[in-house]
Amino acid sequence: MKAIFKRFKKAASALLLSPLILLCCDTKELQIQQDFPFEVTVMPIPKEVAKGGTVEIRISIKRDNRYSGAGYFIRFFQFDGKGTLQYQDEPAYIANDLYPLKTEKFRLYYTSQSSVSQSFDVWISDNFGNEKKLSFQFNNID
Repeated sequence: MKAIFKRFKKAASALLLSPLILLCCDTKELQIQQDFPFEVTVMPIPKEVAKGGTVEIRISIKRDNRYSGAGYFIRFFQFDGKGTLQYQDEPAYIANDLYPLKTEKFRLYYTSQSSVSQSFDVWISDNFGNEKKLSFQFNNID
């Protein structure tokens, strides 16, 4: 009987103390991080490309925090010249369409289709609304 009473006393104490513990916590200080900033690095690339030539662009996404739910996306827009941009061996990107990225380190391939200078921007974004813009410009090799 004493054992049952001791268990009852412990359970009752826990029930009485739990509201006090919750009241002691300041919920205003409780912060849930929902923003995971990142940086983008690009390896050096040539300044010139011939018509029909291809340039490899190596890109890495750098982030301080790891969150398994983070997703990254890419889109591009070419505003000078003409060429195609593609992710490794996949079909060429369509301008302003959003594509998911499979890894944080990847290679893009730009193939020139122009005999003049070419310029385009690449945007890398995440599913939290963060976005980084990369600008590329190539002169034509005659």
